Amino acid sequence: MDIEAKMTALHVPAGIVAAVVSFYLSNGSIAVFGKNQALGTFAGLVILLIVGNIAERLFGKDEVGGFKGWLWSGIVPFFFIWFVVWAILITSTTITP
Repeated sequence: MDIEAKMTALHVPAGIVAAVVSFYLSNGSIAVFGKNQALGTFAGLVILLIVGNIAERLFGKDEVGGFKGWLWSGIVPFFFIWFVVWAILITSTTITP
C-alpha cells in the first residue's frame, strides 16, 4: 500500500472520532461546556494536529512529502469526513417527527 493510502487510512477514522467529540462538545451533552461550537471546532483541529504528528513519526517526514503531502492525503480527507459526520450527527438530533 502506498504512503498516500496509509495516510488517508489513518486520518479517516480520526475524522470520525473528531466528529463525535465535536458533536458532544457542541450540542450541550457535557453540561460544564454548554453548547459551544467553537470548542468543538478547536477539539477537531487539535485531533488533526495530533494525528498529523503521529503520521509524520510513523511514515517519516520525507516519505509523507511535507505539508503538501499531508494536505492532500491527510487534511482534506480528515476535514471531509469530520464535517460530514458532524453534520449528520447534528441533523439526526434536531429532526423531530
